[in-house]
Amino acid sequence: MPNQTRDLSFADDFILAKLVEDVRDYAVEDAVVVNISPNAMITGEEHPAIVPAWKSTWLKGGQIKSAERAAILKVRRATNLGGCMFRGWDWLGNRIKSFPRDTPLFISSQDEIGTVSTDPLVFTNERAAPGSPQTFTLKLNLWWSPGDTDCFIHNEHPFLETHTQIHGSGRMQKFKLRDETTIYEDVVMPVGYSHDPFCKKKKK
Repeated sequence: MPNQTRDLSFADDFILAKLVEDVRDYAVEDAVVVNISPNAMITGEEHPAIVPAWKSTWLKGGQIKSAERAAILKVRRATNLGGCMFRGWDWLGNRIKSFPRDTPLFISSQDEIGTVSTDPLVFTNERAAPGSPQTFTLKLNLWWSPGDTDCFIHNEHPFLETHTQIHGSGRMQKFKLRDETTIYEDVVMPVGYSHDPFCKKKKK
């Protein structure tokens, strides 16, 4: 059945967050839509457009013509949005002992939304044609930090990851060393933007 919809676990009075599966002719009044699939999402009616795999766009009075799976996200109350820690969000330092004690970075609950079969090397843009698909569990969560927060330089990930900006403006940055003076790439993140994955598949 098309357009199977449910709230994501981190939806609340401040944030609209829905998961839609088998998406067909789904109207979006004003929200960021994220293509959570290795296949293209089609948007629009008279002028169809493609949202590539794992990418996103900001629709206003628009429509998702077709998609396997999409997240619909919008901050509907910005005032006191930063009080997320009082709404069940966790400070990252509670999970990572080495995390800087003075960094205000918070994570929402994580919603396990299903599985996907994809080639990790295609996900990381290390090759174009799928060769060795693997099955992965899909998990979604939100992050919050105030402006000008250093969200911790790191180069290890046991999972594939990308980010979508849904409020304010952000940055994804690359450094030669764990030192902010060694920055060599700065990706600006406006609302509705999903960056290319930073991670690479480690060779065995």
